[in-house]
Amino acid sequence: MANRAEDWLKQAESDLLWTKDTLNSGHWSQCCFVAQQTAEKAVKALALWRGADSVKSHSISEITKALGENGELERMGKRLDLYYISARYPDAFPSGAPFEYFDQEQATEAVQFAARIVELVKAKMASHA
Repeated sequence: MANRAEDWLKQAESDLLWTKDTLNSGHWSQCCFVAQQTAEKAVKALALWRGADSVKSHSISEITKALGENGELERMGKRLDLYYISARYPDAFPSGAPFEYFDQEQATEAVQFAARIVELVKAKMASHA
């Protein structure tokens, strides 16, 4: 079976464009979720690149820990992981819809973190090519 790491990274790069579009449209909660998904795909690319057969977790911080990446990737991943459920599901908060809990500052940070994770993963994969 072929290693699909490059496919996962290309999708993360495409999703990063979607994340930026979502930020520009002012949909803060959706932007935070898509940023988490972007970063998750990037770290899954790195795991596959390093020889994992598959990665079942949706937690960026768990994946980075398993990869021994306990620095910047894990720190940003922990923040982005907060958005995996809370940015989408109304029962994540005591009342109100998720979009009512998110703001431009959070969304901007989420895009910055996703972009940085994609950048770091690309560099790690390129250095071990």
